[in-house]
Amino acid sequence: MTSVGEDTTGGPLPAVNPRAAWRAADSAEGNGVLTGVRVLDLSRVLAGPFCAQTLADHGAEVIKVEAPTGDETRGWGPPFVGESSSAYYDSLNHSKENICLDLRTDEARSILADLIAGADVVIENFKAGTMARWGFDFESVLADRHPRLVYCRITGFGVDGPMGGLPGYDAVLQSFGGLMSVNGYPDGSPLRVGVPIVDIVAANMAVSGVLLALLERERSGRGQLVDMTLLDSVISILHPHAANWIAGGGIPQRTGDFHPTVVPYQVFAARDGDFFVSAANDRQFRSLVETLGVGQLADDPRFATNKDRSAHRETLAAALGERIAEYDRDDLATRLETAGVAASAVNTVDEALTSPQVIHRGLFLETADYRGVGVPISLSSSAHRPPRPAVARGTHTTAVLEAMGYDPAHLNRLRAAGVFGDS
Repeated sequence: MTSVGEDTTGGPLPAVNPRAAWRAADSAEGNGVLTGVRVLDLSRVLAGPFCAQTLADHGAEVIKVEAPTGDETRGWGPPFVGESSSAYYDSLNHSKENICLDLRTDEARSILADLIAGADVVIENFKAGTMARWGFDFESVLADRHPRLVYCRITGFGVDGPMGGLPGYDAVLQSFGGLMSVNGYPDGSPLRVGVPIVDIVAANMAVSGVLLALLERERSGRGQLVDMTLLDSVISILHPHAANWIAGGGIPQRTGDFHPTVVPYQVFAARDGDFFVSAANDRQFRSLVETLGVGQLADDPRFATNKDRSAHRETLAAALGERIAEYDRDDLATRLETAGVAASAVNTVDEALTSPQVIHRGLFLETADYRGVGVPISLSSSAHRPPRPAVARGTHTTAVLEAMGYDPAHLNRLRAAGVFGDS
């Protein structure tokens, strides 16, 4: 697919240099430990794009390929950012180059072959069998053609087994994987976790898988498949409920804001709003009740140990709630922090993002070029890339392909044929 010949648009195929697509990969400095790593992001929605974005944050050069219809999350608003995107999309696709290819066409798939040839990592979450149908099956084609390639495939349930090939969605996996059954109040319905936690965990696990595969490639010289599923993700985060069932046989139940095993570990109503308290051991419990002015509770045999406190959870919660209701949240948080007890006001999202410690950690950035969540992984001697805003679909199509060796006349023919999504 990189030889000189005749293409279906009537022009000569270019002499292609696949690795030139990543124009800055070899020259970038100070962007992070992944500088020089080339990532082709063929994914959409959340888990794949978030994985690729995390790699970009730490220096990888990432090219995102979008279909002419665009990643559907561009329309997942309000709020929207400009005319072409939503806040949802932008928060998962910063710091990437973006090209548009209609992969239903032979010409676009030829370009895709060139892009894969220059990549270190490919990330995709197509419906099972899609890449194989296009001639890019990893096991039977790409592994032999590109032996150093790390190929990250993200699916809902995997590609084989009783549910292999079924589509996966975050809330469906929360339900199927048992997570929803333990989230909510005992007298209420099962609740979806308020963030797409299955997708987010899958993204982070995919990052780990890619990095492990790159480490192994340094040793063996060969890439491999990173086979990530949303099912893997949700099952991995069932702690301690899975462990409790395995050890005790009891089916875990919803406990609301209570912890299933630690008491007290819950939300109380302070004078000016909701307040969370955790006293995870006997020392912390004594410090808690002494700070609240009810130190005698620490000597009450009903509350002497966590096992005792768990058996008398409701009685203890009522006694603590009466005292906590007399305090303002910030004042009580300061008092408990001084006493060594973990506690916090239940902040809203805006309160959390603008808190002094979040700002200090660089987790919320407001610069001339970027306003959004910062990079959450900090390394002591390696910098990370300052986030660049996400761009419109196809912004870098011409520049990327010209860098590879596609001449302007050939690009014009491809564009006229609709390969780049132009009508």
